Amino acid sequence: MSDALDRSATAGTAPPPHPTAMVAVLAFGGIVVSLMQTLVIPIVGQLPQLLDAPASDTAWAVTATLLAAAVATPVMGRLGDMYGKRRMLLLSMAMLVIGSVVAGLSDTLVPMIVGRALQGLSAGVIPLGISILRDELPAERLSSATAMISASLGVGGALGLPAAALIADNLDWHALFWTSAALGVVALVLVLVLVPESTVRTGGRFDLVGAAGMAAGLICLLLAISKGADWGWASGTTLGLFAAGAVTLVAWGFFELRVDRPLVDLRTTARPQVLFTNLASVAIGFGMFSMSLVIPQVLQLPEQTGYGLGQSLLAAGLVMAPSGLVMMALAPVSALVSRAKGPKVTLMTGALIVAAGYGLNVLLMDEVWHFVLASCVIGAGIGFTYGAMPALIMGAVPASETGAANSLNALMRSIGTSVASAVAGVVLAQMTTRFGTYALPGEDGFRTVLALGAGAALVGFAIAAFIPHRRPADAGPPAAGPVRTPEATGAQA
Repeated sequence: MSDALDRSATAGTAPPPHPTAMVAVLAFGGIVVSLMQTLVIPIVGQLPQLLDAPASDTAWAVTATLLAAAVATPVMGRLGDMYGKRRMLLLSMAMLVIGSVVAGLSDTLVPMIVGRALQGLSAGVIPLGISILRDELPAERLSSATAMISASLGVGGALGLPAAALIADNLDWHALFWTSAALGVVALVLVLVLVPESTVRTGGRFDLVGAAGMAAGLICLLLAISKGADWGWASGTTLGLFAAGAVTLVAWGFFELRVDRPLVDLRTTARPQVLFTNLASVAIGFGMFSMSLVIPQVLQLPEQTGYGLGQSLLAAGLVMAPSGLVMMALAPVSALVSRAKGPKVTLMTGALIVAAGYGLNVLLMDEVWHFVLASCVIGAGIGFTYGAMPALIMGAVPASETGAANSLNALMRSIGTSVASAVAGVVLAQMTTRFGTYALPGEDGFRTVLALGAGAALVGFAIAAFIPHRRPADAGPPAAGPVRTPEATGAQA
């Protein structure tokens, strides 16, 4: 009998939730949270007029979400391991609802930034959901359920753009945030009703100093990456932030190695299976985001440029939407491959598919269906990789550290997407073409970014090759059992 079933049997007399319903609720929660990535894209260009603020300041409506998510993801993962994953999941969903309400009520810059930052604090929902699955599901169902939850990240991102564009085109812009608030309330209620609280707890005292150090280092690093193009990559501010981030994270690492219960167990993180999976995740995150930076722009540029297709934002979003559906559809296939060959093979296969999709897009950029085809191929590869990464992580860490380990892996993917955005910005700013009195990103610039996406996927493939191979039958969690606190033993679903 699996460890998950043993835990269920000791959790009390309440009947366990139906596994399918629990997976569906957690996947829905992941989709709702991932919608935040594309929520404001339709109105980014209008924010200076809507909020009566300079464009350089309204850009913080995007940056604040990125920074808050980077800090919240590992913190919520550790808190989930210590005090209950469902509890932290509910808190994350509550932050999403509160942030959406604050942004929905805003007409000036500061409340908008506050609301977007609160929305970013919900980023831990997907890794927390995956960790709950490990604690509650029997082993034979875990791989397919994990792949489904992981795919929800891509599904929400792909479906969010056309949905947000449709709302922005037909309703007041505040409706974007009221819609996200409503979806967040639905997800929160469903979690309350259908998701149990895991009995796997570590207990102990939260590493507040470690959390502050990691937050400071990540904020410096990601702020420099995301704003470097605006401030100048050689400016004192950008270089100072990079230096401060590097020094802070190194000091944080030395501190974490000397703490009894660190925010991130760096010794566990240094295990080859965890280390190489996380490094591959950075490269895959870069590869995943490259298409989101290229395809909508090319589709919307005027046809007079010779390479733009003159589509609306809504049409561009609809072109991207099928890729999200492909991710979800292939989640079970990803799980089957992982069970038969191991998640390492699944990760490497997915990376090759992503690279092939980008190669296809480099050659085919003339028709709308070219982008639909390429994005679906890339989406298929992402579906494979995103299903494999949590399986690799959970196969190398004890159950008591699942939340923190999955959250760190999610953070690695986010760092990859942030780097992709910065690199693409530099490339497209340098490789321009004249269109009347305007300088627009040139076709060669877009092809270069696509080629970089393919290269990043191949780097991910190469890194994944160093992950120790384990037989599929041995791909489960380590034998080390969870640490249970007296409080956890009596927890109810």
